[in-house]
This record gives sequence, C-alpha cells and structure tokens, in this order.
Amino acid sequence: MVQIVTVYPGSDGESYLMDVTVEQFTEIVKHIGEGPTRVNQNQSPSVDDYHNASRLQYVVHLSGTSEIEVADGNTKRLYAGDILVAQDTTGHGHITKGIGNDVRVSMNVPLEKGPWLPTGLNQSIKSFFKSFWFLENLSKASRVS
Repeated sequence: MVQIVTVYPGSDGESYLMDVTVEQFTEIVKHIGEGPTRVNQNQSPSVDDYHNASRLQYVVHLSGTSEIEVADGNTKRLYAGDILVAQDTTGHGHITKGIGNDVRVSMNVPLEKGPWLPTGLNQSIKSFFKSFWFLENLSKASRVS
C-alpha cells in the first residue's frame, strides 16, 4: 500500500510528520506550483542533517529507501511508490537518511501554498475529538458497572 506523509512546520518552529490520506493528496495534486519538476538521484547510505525543504513540493520515491526524522524523534521510512509532501520550508527542518546501498531516485513536483495542505491543526482537532469521545464513553461505561 502506498504511504503518503507530510513534513510540515509547527507554530513552535519545529517540523512534524503526519500521514496524509489519498483523498487529501487527490486535492493537493490539483495545485501544482511554478518551477520545474526535478528527478534526483542520491547514493545510499547517506545522512542529510537538519535542513528545510527547498520549496513546497511533493516527492515521489521511485527507487531506494529513505527515512525522514524530525526533532521530536518521529521517523517515517519511505519506499518506492511512497510520497512525501514537503512543507517545512522554514523552521528547524528535518533529517533525511538514505537507507541501504541502493541509489535513491525521486521525482519532485512543486506545489502552490493553500488551505488544501494538511497541517497539524487538522490532526490536533481529530485527536481532541477522539479523546473527547473516549472519555465520554469511558464515563458511560463506568456508570453501567
């Protein structure tokens, strides 16, 4: 199954990782930005220490394996066919590691900035409502016993 992930800047200046749904990505790709589509080749193993995305873009991993890491310790391993939506053009940035010994090939497509890009706010709202639902049901369950 294809994995779609975004790395985005938080209001605290740190970068964060979040899963993106196919439905969200379907909307994202409708907003191609200005600039060239690039095909990059990078040798593995490698480490590209903290850096920002060079532009707002999505990156399709065509071959090889990479790992994205952010300051809170979260990581995502990306394989051929997986997609990274790179939004952290400001702030602390992220680390990219080439895993294994294969050449990593990726296609980078520029994006326009806009409300269709997923951010942690969306995730925080979902988490809040899940927590609220859990607590409400926990309370109901304790009244039954």
